[in-house]
Amino acid sequence: MYKKKPFFIVFEGIEGCGKSYQSQKLFNFLKKKKIPSILTREPGGTKSAELIRNLILEDYFKKNKKEKFDKYTDTLLYLAARNEHVKTKIKPALKKKMVIICDRFIDSTIAYQVLGKKVKANFIQNIHKTILDGLKPNLTFILKVSLKSSKIRLSKRKVKNRYDKFSQSFYNNAQKSFLKIAKNKKNYFVLDSSSDNDLLEKRISKIVSKYLSIK
Repeated sequence: MYKKKPFFIVFEGIEGCGKSYQSQKLFNFLKKKKIPSILTREPGGTKSAELIRNLILEDYFKKNKKEKFDKYTDTLLYLAARNEHVKTKIKPALKKKMVIICDRFIDSTIAYQVLGKKVKANFIQNIHKTILDGLKPNLTFILKVSLKSSKIRLSKRKVKNRYDKFSQSFYNNAQKSFLKIAKNKKNYFVLDSSSDNDLLEKRISKIVSKYLSIK
């Protein structure tokens, strides 16, 4: 039987893996079960963090490369958005013993900024010590997708952001990074999201039900 408790669930993966879709489906499932929960995302999740998100996206599309943010400026903006998100939304919700579902979190920073753009890991780790203050997801889903499926899904998007514009090799390397992060971690589940969304949705809800003792 479900007993109200704080619980933090994160979905990670490359663009076109279906994490936003599955995050929404899980949120709908918990609502039907009348479990207090919120659905959020990174970068963003709060008014101030969404403003920072828009700033990052706007910079990325500037045609003049000289006007683009340095990779450390870019990373600091992501971390600033996370700080706002954690302090004003995630931690207050956890104090209320809610279930939080977040589309991307710290693993995306490691995969994209550290392993992708070669930002120094300790640079991010030192800032995380302060802004996270020990906060960690209870459960992380890494959605693994074939690059073919990812490409097809991205081509169908009417509105694209910076994440949808990277090269196939970047996505391939990013996915390898996510799989590396998840390796040998008990609270990580790597699930193939290349084909049947309904089967994946059922598997995710079953895993979450087990962790939260939902019947």
